[in-house]
Amino acid sequence: MPLILVSGYPSSGKTYRSNQLVDFFNSKVRNATEPHIRRLSVTHINDQTLGLTREVYREVRSEKDARAAEYSAVKRDLGRDTIVVADGLNYIKGFRYQLYCEAKAVHTPSCVVHIGTPIDKCKEINADLLNNLEQDGGYPNDIFENLIYRYEEPNGMTRWDSPLFTVPYDDATPPCEDIWNALIGTEGELKKVKPNLATVMKPAADSDYLYELDKTTQEIVNAVIDWQKDHTGELGGQVVFGDKIVELPASPVTLPQLQRIRRQFISMNRQHNLAKPRIYGSFIEYLNTSLD
Repeated sequence: MPLILVSGYPSSGKTYRSNQLVDFFNSKVRNATEPHIRRLSVTHINDQTLGLTREVYREVRSEKDARAAEYSAVKRDLGRDTIVVADGLNYIKGFRYQLYCEAKAVHTPSCVVHIGTPIDKCKEINADLLNNLEQDGGYPNDIFENLIYRYEEPNGMTRWDSPLFTVPYDDATPPCEDIWNALIGTEGELKKVKPNLATVMKPAADSDYLYELDKTTQEIVNAVIDWQKDHTGELGGQVVFGDKIVELPASPVTLPQLQRIRRQFISMNRQHNLAKPRIYGSFIEYLNTSLD
């Protein structure tokens, strides 16, 4: 069933808005007359339910482990009869793309709910949380500033961030009815998503599939590194692969950074059966998403 990714700045009110969504969905399920709606359940996943503290965002490794924990929880709970509301920070575009692919792989729709609380208001809320010893939820100031700096705002023009619903700070509630209709349907008919070739899980037909996956992605990484060596000092640029283009950011991309993205892509597609042209196109798309 649907995946709702709640994204926003730290201390923007993600959990508060998520609780509103959970209450609304539970109410819709309780009051439904259709058997296929009444059997639905709602699951809420966030740092608190996963037992994560704000300190996990201080170090790269612990933050990576925290994202892995959220990813595993979402993947475990996504199913025919469960609506999943995930309100971790979800501030990295590449991570939202991964979760979008997981939802699509199990034929279920997804959406992103962006909590549009201004930065100044988030700072005010965070300071109040830090000063209130009876509440747990404030981010240490250095972690707060770092997360604000690294936040990648959802873009409704990309398919993994759409449909996108933005909730202004002053709104009493999220657009709950619109979200329900977008994911469940106005007539209570459960919506299904047809997975594309990049998300269909099936055994590899060719014995050398993993070899091609490794070889093709490494070729692209090598080409990007070679291009940067030949264009030292240039800001950004385009590396052309036939009709596909890797858009490089203004700052140089390091080999460890590219290899990390490559490993993530291989891990996601290890069990897929993609033809070599699809490997090229899918990896270049994933690379652009991760570097943007």
